[in-house]
Amino acid sequence: MKIYDISVPISPTMPTYPSDPPVVIEPFKQIGKGSRSNVSRLSLGNHTGTHFDPPIHFLPGGKTIDQLDLNVLCGRARVVDFTRIEREITARDLERARIPARTQRLLFKTRSSALWERAGFQSDYVGIAWDAAEWLVARKVKLVGVDYLSVETYGASEPRTHRTLLGAGVIIVEGLNLRGVKAGTYTFIGLPLKIQDGDGAPGRAILIA
Repeated sequence: MKIYDISVPISPTMPTYPSDPPVVIEPFKQIGKGSRSNVSRLSLGNHTGTHFDPPIHFLPGGKTIDQLDLNVLCGRARVVDFTRIEREITARDLERARIPARTQRLLFKTRSSALWERAGFQSDYVGIAWDAAEWLVARKVKLVGVDYLSVETYGASEPRTHRTLLGAGVIIVEGLNLRGVKAGTYTFIGLPLKIQDGDGAPGRAILIA
């Protein structure tokens, strides 16, 4: 058995989406300053790093992060290699990928995984086109993961990809790092923090081969 940690570490220097809060980690108690233990204070957006989008993120009245189905967050997943794609994954790209029928969880490996090594937010990540979102919904995919901070192509005038996926109850996982993972089938485990009524949450995600 081999375990791949496909999460990104949370730190003050990590890239965050431009409109989101930065990450601040500061000491609250320190052994070196007389405390009996070390405790830090965290300040960050709930869509930081590897994180999960529930429907309420874009759809008022939708399911919240603590209402997501754990059966969807754990199970067989297909990693698809789209590293040749420059800007946006389309429905045509999905058709050509020959994704097995009845696949419920799809993780898209793109050139974006290499962007984690660059300082600051990179706007040229690979997004998912609206017609690809419709393709995924039509084939009853239940979870979609991407290897940068949004499924939406940067600069999109409307969040159509988000709304299409979340409107169909598809769980979105953003901020994965799939650079060391080959295309294929794995067991996926992704658990967001259980934030009551949350519109999103960071979490840890792994693949088991």
